[in-house]
Amino acid sequence: MLRPSAVKVLANVTSKKRLFQDLAEIAHSVYGLDAPQTVDALQERERLGPTGVGRGVALLHARLHGLSDVVGVFLRLEKPLEFDAVDRQPVDLVFALFAPKDSGVEHLKALALVSRTMRNAETCNKLRANSDPAALHAVLTEAQNVQAA
Repeated sequence: MLRPSAVKVLANVTSKKRLFQDLAEIAHSVYGLDAPQTVDALQERERLGPTGVGRGVALLHARLHGLSDVVGVFLRLEKPLEFDAVDRQPVDLVFALFAPKDSGVEHLKALALVSRTMRNAETCNKLRANSDPAALHAVLTEAQNVQAA
C-alpha cells in the first residue's frame, strides 16, 4: 500500500493547494496516477469536510479512476501547515490514500488501518523525530504490520 519512494520530507509547503499538488506529483511519479485528476479528487473530498484529524495529523483520501489497488503517500512537513483541522492545530504529518473509484470495503479497511496507525502517539513521535524517508517508511510499515496483526 505504501512504497518507500512514496514517503517524503518536504520543507516548503505553504498552502493546502500546494500540498495537494505535491501529493499528486508524488502519486504520479510513484504509482502513475493522473496528477490533475488526483488534485481535483483531493480538493473535492476536502470540500466535504476537513481531513485534518487533530494532533498535527491529516488523513487525506480520494477515489480515482484507473487504480486497481489502494495506494498511499506519506509526507512529513518540516514546517507545520495551517489545515483547518478539527483541533485547529497545524498539520505536519500527512497520509494520503488513493483508492479505486469502485472500491468499497478495501478502501475502508485501508483507511481504518492508517487511522489507527496515525492515532498512535508513539508512532507520531517517531515520525516527527526522523528526517530520513527510509526510516519513516520503516516506522509506518512496522506500525501497520503490528496494527494489522
